[in-house]
Amino acid sequence: MQANGNPIRLRLGSPALNASLMVLLLGLSLLSLRFGAAPLSLSEVVAGLVGSGPEPHQLIVQQIRLPRVLLAWLVGLALGMSGAALQGLLRNPLAEPGLLGISSSAGLGAVLTLYFGLSAFNAWTLPAAAMLCALLATFFLYALARAGASNLTLILAGVAVSALASALTSLALNLAPNPADVQDIVLWLLGSISDRSFADVRLVLPFVLLGVLLLLAAAPALEVLALGEAEASSLGVNLPRLRVLIILGTALSVGACVAVTGAIGFVGLVVPHMLRRFVHYRPGRLLLPSALGGAILVLAADISLRLIATPKELQLGVVTALVGAPFFLALVLRSRRDML
Repeated sequence: MQANGNPIRLRLGSPALNASLMVLLLGLSLLSLRFGAAPLSLSEVVAGLVGSGPEPHQLIVQQIRLPRVLLAWLVGLALGMSGAALQGLLRNPLAEPGLLGISSSAGLGAVLTLYFGLSAFNAWTLPAAAMLCALLATFFLYALARAGASNLTLILAGVAVSALASALTSLALNLAPNPADVQDIVLWLLGSISDRSFADVRLVLPFVLLGVLLLLAAAPALEVLALGEAEASSLGVNLPRLRVLIILGTALSVGACVAVTGAIGFVGLVVPHMLRRFVHYRPGRLLLPSALGGAILVLAADISLRLIATPKELQLGVVTALVGAPFFLALVLRSRRDML
């Protein structure tokens, strides 16, 4: 990326902020490995990780709880960074994969794949269908933004896309011949990282990494885009390339995560808003902190649902919605006050 013949360089957030978030994330990861049906001490967790503890402890830590932690990292990275990138591209503080219908569209693609049994032919069919539907939804919303749609119109369009995807998903559930399949799909749609294995991690990992790299490549241009599209173009920013990077990065990372974990909403909305002030409201610098913050939020929510005493373990998507929905309402009310 060039500006007046000079490369546009950007530090990805404050090193101190990123280091603090990383330390917190590692601490929560060790904490997550402790809790479950069989609580373990910190020393037992470490011994299980390095393979020096009793065999049952090694099995619990390495095969049951570690994939759950790694998925929390990947899902949080994808949702947090995608939310920050979409907010920067659309210059809309309420943009987020869940609110804009991207997650529900990805969920529709995955559900259709499950409904028609296409996932039985190849393990890659499910994430491919989810990413394709996420890509279509993202392109549609960006076309609206390019046409000069207001923030309200964009959000309403996202709600409409989400409603349509949810209606088609409900239709597939209604027509499903097997009640057991319906229950499995409904539980999957609620969003969860429990009962996942390293096979799921391997399925998601390449797409999330590729998506994150694409989004990070867009960081310098996002910084300049904050000045406006005309100014960014005059400074040498390739706007079509920037749009492709963010749209593809969001579709790949979010679509792959939804295909494995179901829809987990509001992470991409809450985290960028919490961290924006620490990077002086600079959209390019917000990407990496939002990725780390997203992983922290998903992991903290997953730990909390295991600590809450309920007859049946809550789904992760339910917990993030309980946190994110009031936060979204507060943002809407604050935006309305600012307009008055």
